[in-house]
Amino acid sequence: MTGSAGEQMATQTQSHGRGRGRVETVMRQMETALLDGTWPAGARLPAERDLAEQYGVARNTVREAIQRLAARGLLQSRRGAGVYVTDQLRSGIASPWGQLVADHPALRDDILEFRRVLEGATAYFAALRGDDEDRKRIRGLMAELERARMVDDKQAEADADTRLHDAIAQASHNTMFLHLHTSVISMLREHITISGTGLREEGEATSALLLLQHRTVCDAICARRPEEARTAMQTHIDFVRTWVENGGGADKIMD
Repeated sequence: MTGSAGEQMATQTQSHGRGRGRVETVMRQMETALLDGTWPAGARLPAERDLAEQYGVARNTVREAIQRLAARGLLQSRRGAGVYVTDQLRSGIASPWGQLVADHPALRDDILEFRRVLEGATAYFAALRGDDEDRKRIRGLMAELERARMVDDKQAEADADTRLHDAIAQASHNTMFLHLHTSVISMLREHITISGTGLREEGEATSALLLLQHRTVCDAICARRPEEARTAMQTHIDFVRTWVENGGGADKIMD
């Protein structure tokens, strides 16, 4: 092999290595967006051109990164519609486990104990780390919850409640808290909450108290008071726990 041919091959190898390194770097950035909730399940990714500009790489680099993540089941390309996030991360804890929990009411206390620890921590870190966008989202969902309460739309109220808890978990900016929340809490909610209205069916006073509890949590988070946020969230879970222990709505413990 001549010297020039060898140099050319070495240059090509180095170039290939750099290209592979760029793909890996973009993949890591995309994985972070999947883990921290920037791209939740069902979200459509920005256009390939926009991602290439965002990451400062060529479009074929973005394309290869997407293909690798799709091969792992994290993304799905839909012809003519774009690339979407799958629910692979959310289903990391098998759904049959959730059904087993639902079939064994004796585990209700374990579930609520778990929620008290996890959601108390997410509220604490949401107050500590949440940014302006997080607080805007939380305030908006709290307003939705209050509007639904005003018109006595219990299903809309329950839906806003669910999304509010999800937003608080995302605002914690802790990928493990978010993963546990989306995989475990959301899975349990699917299996255990039958009508989505739970405690709200108990009457005006109970529904108003639930609303006040959520407002107290949100106010503490938006005021950046971590300890108050955690205490408020745990007080909310304790209220649900007491109600369940007293025989109320055994199949509805996800409010």
